[in-house]
Amino acid sequence: MMKPARKPQTSAAPKVKRKAREEQNQEARDRKRDKKRRGHAAGSRANPVTQQNNKGNAAQAKDPRIGSKKPVPLLKEGTVVATPVKKAPVQQKPLMSPEDELAMLENDERLDTLLDRLENNDMLSAEEQAWLDQTLDRIDVLMEQLGIEMDDEADEDADEDMYRLLKGER
Repeated sequence: MMKPARKPQTSAAPKVKRKAREEQNQEARDRKRDKKRRGHAAGSRANPVTQQNNKGNAAQAKDPRIGSKKPVPLLKEGTVVATPVKKAPVQQKPLMSPEDELAMLENDERLDTLLDRLENNDMLSAEEQAWLDQTLDRIDVLMEQLGIEMDDEADEDADEDMYRLLKGER
């Protein structure tokens, strides 16, 4: 048997021209961009876009979010929540008697040094001045409780008397 002869190739069939590398890259980028744009917008499940129907069925629009919208009771039925009863604040007993506290304040070394610095017209920091004022106010309260009075004839004399009283010179 004879084999059929081959047909001669004709130049009538156009050659397929290959694309340049840049064209292929650009087409790939376009395909990727199109793929990326598929799907819903971010947050579309939690915040659905409501479509406006001209038929008047807007009140019956179904919520597209998944799950039940029925409120869930947090407590069993019939349980009564008791409000907490506030207790009256308990007054603490003073740890020391006023006499002991006054004696302790009179013998305080920090108070003595600050009063000496104040007497020498040295500047005190804001913290030291606040502590000194608080301590002197407490001493005044304790002296009033104990019935110790100071003469308030002159403010300068009162400061000196207070200083002498704290030093123990009566």
